[in-house]
Amino acid sequence: MTPAVAVDPGLDRQRTSPRTRPPVLLVAGNPNSGKSTLFNALSGGRSKVSNYPGVTVTRLHASISIPEIGAAELVDLPGTYSLSARSHDEQVAVDAIIGLTSPRPDAVVVVTDATALARSLYLATEIIETGVPVVVALSMMDEARANHLTIDVHALSAALAAEVVEVVAPQNQGLDDLQAAIARAVVTGSRSLVPASYPAEAEAAVGELAAALHASWPGLSSRERRALAVWLLLSLDDDPEGQLSGIPQAIAEDVLRLRTAASTRGHNLDEQIIESRYARIDRLIERVLTTRKTGARTRTDYIDSVLTHRVGGVVVFALVMLALFQSLFTWSEPLIGSIEWLVTRTQDLTQGILPPGSFRDLIVNGVLAGVGNVIVFVPQIALLFLFIGLMEDVGYLARVAFVIDRVMARVGLHGRSFVPMLSGFSCAIPAVMATRTLESRTDRLLTMMVLPFMSCSARLPVYLLVIGTVFSGFAPVFGVLSVGALVLLAMYGLSVTAALTAAAVLRRTVFRGPRPTLMMELPPYRVPVVRVLLRNTWQQVRSFLVGAGTIILALSVVMWALLSYPRDPRVAASYEQQRAGIQANPSPGDRAALLEEIAGHERGAQLRNSVAGRVGRLIEPALQPLGFDWRIGIGILGAFAAREVFVSTMGMVFDISDADERNEPLREALQSARRQDGAPLMTPLTGVALMVFFVLACQCMSTLAVVRRETGTWGWPAFLFAYQTAVAYAVTLIVYQGGRLLGWV
Repeated sequence: MTPAVAVDPGLDRQRTSPRTRPPVLLVAGNPNSGKSTLFNALSGGRSKVSNYPGVTVTRLHASISIPEIGAAELVDLPGTYSLSARSHDEQVAVDAIIGLTSPRPDAVVVVTDATALARSLYLATEIIETGVPVVVALSMMDEARANHLTIDVHALSAALAAEVVEVVAPQNQGLDDLQAAIARAVVTGSRSLVPASYPAEAEAAVGELAAALHASWPGLSSRERRALAVWLLLSLDDDPEGQLSGIPQAIAEDVLRLRTAASTRGHNLDEQIIESRYARIDRLIERVLTTRKTGARTRTDYIDSVLTHRVGGVVVFALVMLALFQSLFTWSEPLIGSIEWLVTRTQDLTQGILPPGSFRDLIVNGVLAGVGNVIVFVPQIALLFLFIGLMEDVGYLARVAFVIDRVMARVGLHGRSFVPMLSGFSCAIPAVMATRTLESRTDRLLTMMVLPFMSCSARLPVYLLVIGTVFSGFAPVFGVLSVGALVLLAMYGLSVTAALTAAAVLRRTVFRGPRPTLMMELPPYRVPVVRVLLRNTWQQVRSFLVGAGTIILALSVVMWALLSYPRDPRVAASYEQQRAGIQANPSPGDRAALLEEIAGHERGAQLRNSVAGRVGRLIEPALQPLGFDWRIGIGILGAFAAREVFVSTMGMVFDISDADERNEPLREALQSARRQDGAPLMTPLTGVALMVFFVLACQCMSTLAVVRRETGTWGWPAFLFAYQTAVAYAVTLIVYQGGRLLGWV
């Protein structure tokens, strides 16, 4: 039986008023449904990026012209499988469609994948039930026909109470019909789809909550209030930390009360609502979808037999990840080197133009260095998201999650968490951003909280410096294996163990809940649309530059100030006299080298007098049980700007210019350094303890800045920094003190 269709006059309040703005058209749909391709086809690629009103979630929008209605604003909503909000991305879709914080849209284009119709219709029916005018764009029709699927478009349109248009966006097929349907929806308004009916318990809860919503949102019609009530019942229970914004406390309490009451009577409101909706969709699919069985295995079946195989799938995934690592470590290196050269060149030019003084130091070593700290991540971020986008568009990312989920679920992580975590071996910045591929906010947060344990490339200079300092004279193990190589391997093994252990603990404590269940429909393999892939990659890069980049720049300037001020004028005067003496000497030898050496000594002296230097001495009592003194403490503080800065900071502490991890003078200075009691500072045990600390501590302000950008609050970065620092301190203490008890040095 086809659902009844009627016009709800209460929903025409905006349509009947004089129009003072161009119509607003939303594009909604599941991830990987062809939504982005259709948006680009309709907008002609003339899109802009901005934030949704009141939130930091970015949106893509464009001004377009549609026959019959003229100019209109087209807005691309975040991809979502339903309106049940588990994140800000999904909540902005609900806000935009129902119009809680902004005017209701004039129409919504719901992109449905014809090859996965049941999955797509769940979101479509949710949106139609809100009462907003809807046009269903039936995408991927060419693939549906190739897969012997036949869809009765007229029956589907009648059942949904919304016009359905077949489109193939990459070939611009059906776009004229779609625009005509959009114009009719804007002009005539919505038709009413009878809402899904639920079992008595859920129906009573929806009705009671819908009535309570009238006080908070009196402008909503009865249909809108019912849709909002269903959304709240499905969303707030997945929001224990209050990530959904703008929900009145009284309403949140009503939802909790209704859910608790149903649970005590043995009813699960989520299951009742979701199962009822899918039951109606299943009945609809039986009427409108015909599948012609050919009996032959398809190309997808053959490929899946390899990619989802327990052994073959893992082997292929390992090869794909090897290519990903190659791009992040090697292919990005020329671009990173070019950026570093450009920043250094700009610093040198600026230093030659501006007169000496604090302002020049601020611009050169604060602002320009901070800009370099931001843009140096762009090649890796771009390559990572290009690879992820390619894997998702092709359809391979879903297969990866399926294969790896068996392992990841044991520690409470989602299958899709594996790609960001592996990316963390290169850099945590793009890896944190890559958690956007996870649908659940809880899974995203958990993955972010363990990602910094993965031993990123910035830690490698620290490892190489320490290993070269304390293990260079050791004989090979079994005459073949280098001790340094074994120690380095142990550090990477420790990082993986720490990440998985932390995930298991956090899933059972902070993110307590059942083991994540991977439920997905494997999409068909597709050829990606290059322009859409590149545009999406640029959006991710731009999001980093605008969002996290500003925070990283500000923190870079702050760290520079802490490492540079206050300056002792007596130190400056003393070294100025030395420079004057060299300049006055008619034959000083290599004058430039001597001046550079003096400059290095002065930087070291001023660093020891700076706020960071003083803090290093202040925290020395806390560092001594770990085997560190105030000099290593300064290096740890400097490494907060970026882990690899530890090496150059130690160079300044020991008055060595242009020090890197392979610098022999720096290694010799560390080998000869003594504690106050005359004992060597850098022993093998101290070296291991220092590397363990760097493995476990979140010594990276850029990572914290990106976590702040992705979570929208400073609370999670603070928690991340605090708990990883505590873990690093405790484990390093055990390693060092345990080693001393065993007689190691």
